[in-house]
Amino acid sequence: MKITELLTKQTIKLNLESSQKENVIDELVTVLDQAGKLSDKAGYKAAVINREKQSSTGIGEGIAIPHAKTASVKEPAIAFGRSTAGVDYESLDGQPSHLVFMIAATEGANNTHLEALSRLSTLLMREEIRKKLLNARTEEEIIDIINQHDKDDEEEQADESRTPSAKGKILAVTACPTGIAHTFMAADALKEKAKELGVDIKVETNGSGGIKNALTAQDIEDAVAIIVAADKQVEMDRFAGKHVIEVPVTAGIRRPKELIEKALKQDAPIYKGTGGKAANDDGAAKGGVGGFYKHLMSGVSNMLPFVVGGGILIAISFFWGIKSADPNHPSYNEFAATLMDIGGGNAMKLIVAVLAGFIAMSIADRPGFAPGMVGGFMATQGNAGFLGGLIAGFLAGYIIILLKKMFAGLPQTLEGLKPVLIYPLFGIFLTGAIMHYVVNPPVSRIMTGMTNWLEALGTGNLVLMGIILGAMMAVDMGGPINKAAFTFGIAMIDAGNFGPHAAIMAGGMVPPLGIALATTFFRNKFTKRDREAGITCYFMGASFITEGAIPFAAADPARVLPACIIGSAVGGGLSQLFNVTLPAPHGGLFVIFTTNHAFLYILSILIGSVVTALILGILKKPVPKEA
Repeated sequence: MKITELLTKQTIKLNLESSQKENVIDELVTVLDQAGKLSDKAGYKAAVINREKQSSTGIGEGIAIPHAKTASVKEPAIAFGRSTAGVDYESLDGQPSHLVFMIAATEGANNTHLEALSRLSTLLMREEIRKKLLNARTEEEIIDIINQHDKDDEEEQADESRTPSAKGKILAVTACPTGIAHTFMAADALKEKAKELGVDIKVETNGSGGIKNALTAQDIEDAVAIIVAADKQVEMDRFAGKHVIEVPVTAGIRRPKELIEKALKQDAPIYKGTGGKAANDDGAAKGGVGGFYKHLMSGVSNMLPFVVGGGILIAISFFWGIKSADPNHPSYNEFAATLMDIGGGNAMKLIVAVLAGFIAMSIADRPGFAPGMVGGFMATQGNAGFLGGLIAGFLAGYIIILLKKMFAGLPQTLEGLKPVLIYPLFGIFLTGAIMHYVVNPPVSRIMTGMTNWLEALGTGNLVLMGIILGAMMAVDMGGPINKAAFTFGIAMIDAGNFGPHAAIMAGGMVPPLGIALATTFFRNKFTKRDREAGITCYFMGASFITEGAIPFAAADPARVLPACIIGSAVGGGLSQLFNVTLPAPHGGLFVIFTTNHAFLYILSILIGSVVTALILGILKKPVPKEA
């Protein structure tokens, strides 16, 4: 497939109006939407912004490539925007971006589409192409320039030099979370610089279409060193015994010469295989203490499906009555009891173990998973709750890191025993012993004390707690502050206190609902497309998906964020003023009936949403009628 089957005249905007990143994203999303490429404009924009949170897609050299792969895309497409003045895109080299290509890939994009998208990324690494695009006067010229330089895979492979070099062969692996831009740009940058330096290189790409140009065992044996430029997990054990440089994928784009020269000098630690870690670019082990938040979020994100699935099953079981799962209660229903057993007795009972297991795995890779799971399960059994699970996850991860160092000197012939015997045996034993004798007893008392303290709080203190938790849900809408509040609420449910999570869910529902109301009742303050996106916010807010508000907050943070935070604080505070409790951890309006005061809880959420809508109606300025 040619690139210009995805980039058309209808998706080109030669003169971008804004110089700010958020507004440019909105401009190009609008271009794609007007061309009929999106099924959900707000959803696609949210996905693009979430990708930007991982790292800026302003890659330097005057280029930015915002992108997302999501079900909100109707058909794969590329939008192109050009700015003569330049866009402040937080680029890696600190320079403004003049060429902005926005890539929209469908959730099920086939390899043909993905290969065309990736070829665009490699074309933009060439200076002569960038100059031509900057000087083009019409959309037709843009299309012609791309067509002149667009080659298929066979031609690209024919261009690659396979002549052995006296300097030695180096290998590289590139990978980014989305796998449709940075992966291939890093690969192209490394190949171009290696060709310039006369170095033999082979680059494996881990893109959305799968692994391409895979490294063979012979390649690895012959290599003097390996460069791994990746922002996601790649298969590392195959590099055991080789010098490995681990850096972010953007380093492959920005610093290919430096990385190649380091590889040739073998200026990198030897990778130890399962149990070992080469140092990253800053010299710190990947399993070191610097990644606390990353490890925590790995646990939380993997725990959430259990929370959502199990929580909603519990909520459905309440349809027959709050006590319908109790065989001794008059409202007992066998199917309700089955739902409660699946959701509460099994799925929800696993969440602390899953949290701990994936925290440990993030720290120490697969060897950390089993000790983490066991430690987390012991926290559940020992009534140490979420706090015990968090401790278990980090404890297990760093115990495995310690064991890797302790057994690093084993003969190569015994390497195979580490993952199947040494790490599981000692890891589970040490984690379990410390949890049993040291962690569980005091943490169990802490969790019991916290629950008793919350139950003893007066109305005023409960309201203050509800205000704080509600506001936290709107501060970053799915980010670390939001997740911290949500995790606290789950911990309290696990401990048997259902009040805090009522404030948390109210605070999470208010931002999208408040924005939806504002777009309905203050129509002159929003563009037509914002009003259309506002309809989606009704459904996202009702489902407790705070992220529905992100596109609005990103486009106008100075007005939208304060409005959402204040509204969420009001909703959370009112829920506690009314002494609402919520035993279901997720589900939005679909689990309202599980509360002790359904009407008052709905009233709390509505008042908070109205407050947000009114503030937006006051703060936002009218838009031109033609918008």
